[in-house]
Amino acid sequence: MSQSITIRRPDDWHLHLRDGAMMQTVLPETARHFARAIIMPNLVPPVVTAEDALAYRDRIDAALPDGADFTPLMTLYLTEQTDPDDVQAAFADGLIHAVKLYPAGATTNSQSGVRDFKNVRHVLEKMAEIGLPLCIHGEVTTHDVDIFDREQVFLETVLDPLRRDIPELKVTLEHITTSHGIDYVREASGDIAGTITTHHLMINRNHMLVGGIRPHYYCLPIVKRAEHQKALRAAATSGNPRFFLGTDSAPHLDGAKETACGCAGVFSAPNTMSCLAQVFEEEGALDKLEAFASLNGPARYGLAPNEATITLEKRDAPCTYPAKYDTPDGPLTLFDPGTPLHWHVL
Repeated sequence: MSQSITIRRPDDWHLHLRDGAMMQTVLPETARHFARAIIMPNLVPPVVTAEDALAYRDRIDAALPDGADFTPLMTLYLTEQTDPDDVQAAFADGLIHAVKLYPAGATTNSQSGVRDFKNVRHVLEKMAEIGLPLCIHGEVTTHDVDIFDREQVFLETVLDPLRRDIPELKVTLEHITTSHGIDYVREASGDIAGTITTHHLMINRNHMLVGGIRPHYYCLPIVKRAEHQKALRAAATSGNPRFFLGTDSAPHLDGAKETACGCAGVFSAPNTMSCLAQVFEEEGALDKLEAFASLNGPARYGLAPNEATITLEKRDAPCTYPAKYDTPDGPLTLFDPGTPLHWHVL
């Protein structure tokens, strides 16, 4: 016997669309289920100015399938040369909805990111003044810090001092991966929230490493211990308005993943909603799925929830998603949750 749940159409508050041929392949998969998405600016070269963001938005709009109902929410990439007046004008025009902070060297295409926070203080102060959110990749990049500890150390040595220094700054800690990050966002005073990804809810580092290295589970921030995965699940399914969905769906061609030094990123846009329904059912919290996927994010960014709805139906027969997607430049592997998914998006 089938079971179904209908929720407001979801949004994705952390998405990589890339550009060119890759975008042509992955954009329709997001637009199929999601009404809006915060678009990451870490292209090569990055989306640094309002002019860059406008051009990128135009390319996204041009790549949308006919009849698709999808709105890209643009961001700017924070550099030590970012002009606060340009940021303010882009926000006032409604062009951008956030600025993204990458510590230099933290992840894919982050070479242009911030090395010295003193050099971006004037931008952050302007953002605090106008209420523009700062989306943060929360990891330190110093070589003496273990990769599994980089989020925790960032909270202690970078984020907390930054927020004490500029307490009015509106911060979204993206793709939280640790219980430390969950505790910080849940308990900290001030204007802070956090996104949680699909794959961090479904896998931990054992899935990536036990029995052989699985490169398509390699991402940054890297997946952590099962105890941290448990904390993420508890937060996502709690209904707490500070937590909401940001898939961090980040496609890389198989040739860039399955190599001696593979790229970090998981492509999860097509099967995210089936994965989430399964997680929330397992946690006894299907009634909280709408808040996590469809309500908390818009409230955070000052937008109304979507009026349209989607229905998910649990069936005996599992969902069938392609294992790979063909792009003009080569194959792209879809995130494999490692278990059959029985929640179908109608």
